Amino acid sequence: MDLVEISSEATPPVCKVIDYKKFLYELKRKEKEKRANTTKVVVKEIRFTPHTDEHDFTFKKNHAHKFLEDGSKVRAYVFFKGRTIMFKDQGRAMLMRFAQELEDVGKIEQMPLQDGKKMIMLLGPGKKK
Repeated sequence: MDLVEISSEATPPVCKVIDYKKFLYELKRKEKEKRANTTKVVVKEIRFTPHTDEHDFTFKKNHAHKFLEDGSKVRAYVFFKGRTIMFKDQGRAMLMRFAQELEDVGKIEQMPLQDGKKMIMLLGPGKKK
């Protein structure tokens, strides 16, 4: 048996007489259990171009709907290749329409933002019903 200091910041300090190896084992087990219960954030990406057709848009929107229902975040971006950089307004409109159609399952975490050749928007899962 060992004298183990449990809380050194309390006045007076708290100590217990316990088996130290068992105490360390319990701490490791609690830490492992805490890590197992945490959820990892999964970010799925959906790519558009400024001239994405209606059918492709709907197809990608349905995938994003499923991702948001599963609890993942969705990073939607419009990729501007070559001279399509002139159509920034179409890209922003497409992303805002995308967010509007998914507002029942997700919420906007980051508004559309131009980053080089990409315009990126981040959607997070909404509240569970």
